[in-house]
Amino acid sequence: MKKLVTSLFILLCFLNSYSQDLQKIDSLKRLLKLSKEDTSRVSLLIKLTKANKNNDIASAYKYCSEAINLSKKLKYNKGLFKSLTSEISLIRIEGKDGLALEKSKSLVQFAESTKDSFNIAAGYLTLGEVYDNNGDNKNGVAYCLKGLSIAERMNDRGLLQDAYAALQRLYFSRTEFDKAVIYGQKAIDLAKAMGDKSRVMIQSYNLAQTYNLIKAFDKSIKISNEVVRMAKQAGDKRVEVYALYNLCSVNLRTNNLNDALTYGEQCLAISKEISDKSIQSNVLAAIGSIYLQLGQNKEAENNLLQALALREKTEDKQGIADVQNLLADVYFAMGQPKKAYDFEKASEDFSDNYNQSILAQQSSDLEKKYETQKKESQIRLQQADIKRKNILNYVLLGGVSAILIISVLAYRNYKHRQKLQQAKIDELETEKLLTATEGILKGEEQERTRLAKDLHDGLGGMLSGIKFSLSNMKENLIMTPDNVHAFERSIDMLDSSIKEMRRVAHNMMPEILVKYGLDAALKEFCAEIDRSGVLHVNYQSVGMQNANIQQTTSITIYRIVQELLNNAMKHANAKNVLVQLHQSDQEKLLAVTVEDDGNGFDTELLKQSAGMGWLNIQNRIEFLKGKIDLQSGPGKGTSIMIEINI
Repeated sequence: MKKLVTSLFILLCFLNSYSQDLQKIDSLKRLLKLSKEDTSRVSLLIKLTKANKNNDIASAYKYCSEAINLSKKLKYNKGLFKSLTSEISLIRIEGKDGLALEKSKSLVQFAESTKDSFNIAAGYLTLGEVYDNNGDNKNGVAYCLKGLSIAERMNDRGLLQDAYAALQRLYFSRTEFDKAVIYGQKAIDLAKAMGDKSRVMIQSYNLAQTYNLIKAFDKSIKISNEVVRMAKQAGDKRVEVYALYNLCSVNLRTNNLNDALTYGEQCLAISKEISDKSIQSNVLAAIGSIYLQLGQNKEAENNLLQALALREKTEDKQGIADVQNLLADVYFAMGQPKKAYDFEKASEDFSDNYNQSILAQQSSDLEKKYETQKKESQIRLQQADIKRKNILNYVLLGGVSAILIISVLAYRNYKHRQKLQQAKIDELETEKLLTATEGILKGEEQERTRLAKDLHDGLGGMLSGIKFSLSNMKENLIMTPDNVHAFERSIDMLDSSIKEMRRVAHNMMPEILVKYGLDAALKEFCAEIDRSGVLHVNYQSVGMQNANIQQTTSITIYRIVQELLNNAMKHANAKNVLVQLHQSDQEKLLAVTVEDDGNGFDTELLKQSAGMGWLNIQNRIEFLKGKIDLQSGPGKGTSIMIEINI
């Protein structure tokens, strides 16, 4: 009976999480006829796959295949993942465990390529369950725990519920029933919190099965009766028939034969109604066992022969052997020893063949192990012989090697002194270049500052005075309407000139940089570009509130960011740029990051570039003794990170 219970538990893993009916399928078909080739059609096809998988698997495969092809055509990764998962479910229903494992591995690879945490977690759970079906419990639990870890990190209740349910089934199949009970109860509690009655019903059935096997019969009966009630209310006859079978099993194991027979007959009637051959064979075997214990041998024979016929169609060898063993008991009780011995022999032959196959496999493994150890022993002897011969060679070569080493060390010492001298020369050259660069940059900034002041204070004041004079003149002049229009247009042009002059002066030496520092200046500069609509700039700063950065350094960094944003607009055709400023007090480090979603480029081309923009950026970074990391590629955007010690 324990085997029958376990097989039923595994079969229930494939049941839908909600009840399907013909009206719903017809409704989905009508919607499918009206749908276009878009993502909504993919969703309808997936729903039809799920709706048909327990009743018409051929149609389910047809809808699933169309969903996969349409998702690929639309490049709809979410729909493709769901379609592939549905396909694996169909393959598992057909019992093609090898193919299901191959498909599940591909599903996980696809999920990881999408970098979607939900898909990755769901893929791990599917692969874990398929591993378990293939008898690899270790990998099954490992992948399901990986899926659970991601679900907990995401705090996705639906995904968590799936993970708890999967782990309950895996620990059940590993006969770790204490863990199966824990995860089963977690699955039920979460399903209740979600208000998902269908999940509550399915997980309650699984928990009832677990309690049956650990002989907590009262709990199993209580939960099974509740599942029967929920299944009737939901109209889900498949779940109802499995719950009734569990009640039959519990009462048979506790020797309540009349109750067991009642539940078994109810279960058999519904299983015939839904055409479930697997449950029919199991319940017929159980009813046969009940009649045998009640002494009604003819009824026992009749039910067991029906069970045997069904199991022969499904090629369930172990199930066939179990029924044959029961039939042997029946025929002994009926006084037909020849038939009894025939069935007993057939059952024993299966057990003998099975045991022999296990022993043959073990013998093969032992032979392979022996041959491997033998080869390893021979290899060790050969290695020892080679080692002895090599020792003599090493002694002979030792003297020669010592002479060579002394010579090499002397030569290396000579070359090392040369390198130190060259390094000092290079260091002096670098300091000379940095000093020159510093002078150029300081001179450039001083000239920018002077020009900015001259423009703002000199030319700006003159233009403002002219505007004021013209405005006063307008009050005392009599002009024609055309002249008034021309006069006002001139005033507007003068306003535009003043604004442009101020903008140029501000760019040459931003006043906000001198007064409020680098963080405020860059924030205002990025906001100004963002307001222009030419480029969307997102500025972020971390640890800059109390930053104390020298003005020369601040101005240099400001110019670098100016040049990088100019490149993003002119050359990269970027739409979005991220500018980040991060100061670390512990490491005394200032990090500047500029990332765009533009065209990108081959970084090797910079070595051949003759443009001044990138050369200016490099010179400024070298002046600050900073480091630069450039990441880019055609069509991949550009990311530049600069680190400066402050």
